Amino acid sequence: MKTIKRAIYPGTFDPITNGHVDIIQRAAEMFDEIIVAVAENKAKKPMFSVSERVSMAKKATKSIFNVKVISFHSLLVDLSDELDANIIVRGIRAVSDFEYEFQMGYANASLKKELETIFLMPSLEYAFISSSIVRSILPFDGKIEHLVPHCILADILEKK
Repeated sequence: MKTIKRAIYPGTFDPITNGHVDIIQRAAEMFDEIIVAVAENKAKKPMFSVSERVSMAKKATKSIFNVKVISFHSLLVDLSDELDANIIVRGIRAVSDFEYEFQMGYANASLKKELETIFLMPSLEYAFISSSIVRSILPFDGKIEHLVPHCILADILEKK
């Protein structure tokens, strides 16, 4: 019996960007299943509700056959147990991302030693994109078409 290699790509995805989708597409080539886990994370005061973020992530990844999108509001280690997935995928754009993700990876490993974190760099064209950049451009009616998947552009513009 073949073991399924399942990985979790957690995040707030407020909103999902082309950088996120790039990481998801590349991770989907490495694993049998990628679970995009949208964190509720009320502490960050997201612009979009968790259901809106899940909906946008589903639209943005609908053409990637081995991706499943869910929401969660638990510890990532508990979610990994629930999903039988011991690999966490994280994207890193800069040293500042690495420092934070490095700490989180070790914190998760301290809670569950079998949990591995792998880091993927986005493709160069997406390296500067973040959800917070998208959100900061919106109030000024700036152009975001090159930052987010076209299929969710209307969803984002409707919310601003």
